[in-house]
Amino acid sequence: MLQLSWQDTLLEAGCDEAGRGCLAGPVVAAAVILPAEFKLDGLNDSKKMTEKQRERLRPIIEEQALAWAVAFVDAKEIDEINILNASILAMHRALEQLHTPPQFIAVDGNRFKKYQDVPHICVVKGDAKLMNIAAASVLAKTHRDEWMLKAADEYPQYDWQKNKGYPTLAHRKAVLSQGLSKYHRRSFHINELQTKLALYP
Repeated sequence: MLQLSWQDTLLEAGCDEAGRGCLAGPVVAAAVILPAEFKLDGLNDSKKMTEKQRERLRPIIEEQALAWAVAFVDAKEIDEINILNASILAMHRALEQLHTPPQFIAVDGNRFKKYQDVPHICVVKGDAKLMNIAAASVLAKTHRDEWMLKAADEYPQYDWQKNKGYPTLAHRKAVLSQGLSKYHRRSFHINELQTKLALYP
């Protein structure tokens, strides 16, 4: 069973991101501060949940959280500063949008850059350990999926309504035949040769 937060003395925000391994679209991060008595059946690492389960929990998290925010870093910014820095930037942007400033930050993973003067802890697989990080993972994932579905209407040839920008076979084949869209990450070197190598090793 997940515990609420890393510590219970300071007001803690959980942070997580979605879309780091995608070929297209933004990386999206969420920051969530949960109330002390928060409980939510089914809450877990968003990757272990179905789309339907995530969509069911999203409005509950948004309604019951003391504070929550979601932030985006687009493909152009990712290309300029790299995906790791973009992921951290997205988390910082989400934290900046919280109407209640956190006193402590719990971050999924093992890399983070200090946010203002707020102490933080990096928790490997934190989205399967802490409810505030799991809640952030659900919000980041559902908001990003929503963005990709809208982008799929603009670029239906990439099958984003199914793959959400991840490097599936259909997505890579579409890049090979159609080229890149304005939402693809150029720094991921999705050129024709590498796509061919990925498809036909």
